[in-house]
Amino acid sequence: MDGEGFGYEEAKGSFQKPEETEIAQTPLKGAANPFIPKFEEFFSTLEYKKKIEKLAHEYPQNRSLIVDYNDVDSFDYQLAEELMAHPDLLIEAAELAVQKIEVPVLQMEKFTPNVRFRGLPKDKTPLVRDISAAQLGKLFAVEGVIRQVTEVMPKLKSATWRCKRCGNQYVLEQDGHQQRKPAFCNCKHRDFELVPEESTFVDYQKIQIQEPLESLKGSEQAVNLDVYIEDDFVNRVYPGNRTQLTGILRLYPPNKDKKNVYGRYLEAIHLEETEKEFEDVTINEEDEVKIKEIAKNPKIYDILIQSIAPTIHGHEIAKESISLQLFGGVKKTLPGDMKIRGNIHVLLVGDPGTGKSILLQATDKIAPKSVYVSGKGSSSAGLTASAVKDDFGEGGWTLKAGALVLASGGMVMVDEFDKMEPEDRSAMHEAMEQGMVSVAKAGMVTRFKTDTSVLAAANPKLSRFDKFKPFFEQIDLPPSLISRFDLFFMIHDTLNKDRDEMIAKHILTSHKVGEQMLQLQRAGKGTYTEEMKQMEEKVTPIIDTELLRKYISYSRQRVFPILSMEATQLIQDFYVGLRDQGRQQGSYAATARQLEGLVRLAEASARVRLSDEVMREDADRAIRLVRASLEDVVKDPETGRIDIDIVTSGQTQSSRDHMRTITDIIKSKSKEMDKVPIQDVVAEALSRGIEEEKVRDIISKLKKAGDIYEPSHGFLKAM
Repeated sequence: MDGEGFGYEEAKGSFQKPEETEIAQTPLKGAANPFIPKFEEFFSTLEYKKKIEKLAHEYPQNRSLIVDYNDVDSFDYQLAEELMAHPDLLIEAAELAVQKIEVPVLQMEKFTPNVRFRGLPKDKTPLVRDISAAQLGKLFAVEGVIRQVTEVMPKLKSATWRCKRCGNQYVLEQDGHQQRKPAFCNCKHRDFELVPEESTFVDYQKIQIQEPLESLKGSEQAVNLDVYIEDDFVNRVYPGNRTQLTGILRLYPPNKDKKNVYGRYLEAIHLEETEKEFEDVTINEEDEVKIKEIAKNPKIYDILIQSIAPTIHGHEIAKESISLQLFGGVKKTLPGDMKIRGNIHVLLVGDPGTGKSILLQATDKIAPKSVYVSGKGSSSAGLTASAVKDDFGEGGWTLKAGALVLASGGMVMVDEFDKMEPEDRSAMHEAMEQGMVSVAKAGMVTRFKTDTSVLAAANPKLSRFDKFKPFFEQIDLPPSLISRFDLFFMIHDTLNKDRDEMIAKHILTSHKVGEQMLQLQRAGKGTYTEEMKQMEEKVTPIIDTELLRKYISYSRQRVFPILSMEATQLIQDFYVGLRDQGRQQGSYAATARQLEGLVRLAEASARVRLSDEVMREDADRAIRLVRASLEDVVKDPETGRIDIDIVTSGQTQSSRDHMRTITDIIKSKSKEMDKVPIQDVVAEALSRGIEEEKVRDIISKLKKAGDIYEPSHGFLKAM
């Protein structure tokens, strides 16, 4: 055994062959380190002496001494500067100095703790995309979302080498940069093998972070950074966690075809999870004044509607729903650690060419934190989370975060929602309702946070809606998944001359504005006229996209409205009224999900106004949108009544009644004859007011369900 694969030799150091060391010439580690006395003095202060005593009592279960950078800076600013510039030397000095501090417990056993520095100044915390060669070998901090995490693997710390000829053994400390081997044995032989059982290994783990989505501008793509962590800091973070890491920038070896181009990674010495949302959206005093002024406008909701995809004409209710979704309801944690989600989920199902995808793309640009995916090209791993074996895991298992995990705290736009595979849909159920998703594979059982709002768009099965057929018969989505949405709307491409003229005029205006602006900017032709200005205003968001992002971030960070008595009573009366309506017709017009959705929408409406109280107008707005959604999708086309059971079962109350009637007819006639002619069933059903086409459709469904069968052509029999 030559020790290959035990260290991080492929990920660290100067990337030469393992270092061959002459045993007699190996210097004592840290013997000449000039910073040891300074750290001895620092650790002798009362605060850190107490910390070291506490650590000594907990050692080896706890093996790390956490040091705040500000404490070092206050003690000796030059020492702090040296730490930033030469972290390897200074960390070694700190770890050796700790061992010299006189603590009674230390005599009991070997005490070699890690010293981990944290709390670096903000100017030493660059964005992932801003990390450059200037940081190589320096100490700095970086913040991001954990994207991938490998399983824990062993890393060689102290190697015992055995001569293959004479059996002599040599112990060499591994400095972490490259694997060190003896140059030759006393018997002059140069061939050695590693003795794993007499060597020392430390746990290490590889993770990948992605810069926070809210820090991106425009169409920027998130940048990733590989990170290595070790010892007692492994298994501290999981995909989706927002984390701040402190470490030293190192280099990967170059690819064979790129000999001068090196990869980079962070060797982390400290990490901690952070829960702050939208912190990377910078809001200055001027922005705050503008935001408060906008929120006071009595027409603020109309302004928001006109600021979402202004190039798309109409769809005011859908745009209003999206605007409330962007602001979101209030997430609550009740006694007993029960959580109630604040995320609002919206589903748009519409005919082709009605602008659904453009609405999603526009929302993606506005949302401070968002991910846009297509259900057609996404797997359950891409949407939620997964455990896989790949190159990143170096042969082991890797936990990977999907879109819902990475965008936790923000929004996910899912286009072609109906094109997802069945297993992918099942993964969405837990993620949308519980705000968590579970992964159990190869002995790894983990739950990921998916505190994410979902805006989804889907198409009817046969491309276009048939207004004479129930909604759920025309969409390829299970009712159980649709029930997770707070609002769902059908977007129809209706044939209406006046409306068509308005849409055509709006689209042509958009094109003309684009053409004229291009002429002015590129060709230098024409002049900016008043007519151009008026046309441009029609297709330009009233609130600038960047300011709108800040407005949403400001509200979500600072506004947590409480329901007023009047708003509470309005929502309660509406909900009880729906339930009572269902009670009278023998069906369910609403469930607790609709009630919670009403509260979330009302809270979002209050957040738009930056109000700390949910008022009557907020409750009215929520009720209006929920009623419009229910009437659009779950109204029984035969009775004209709202029937929420359509969402849970995919059938209206009248359809269930008709199915029960047909089943009773077949069972009744089966008592008189061995097999029942289909024509007799149709005739009996017609006499009870059920159309022939519907009768034959119900017979087909009953056969598929296995409730009846056709023993011979034209005849039926109950099971």
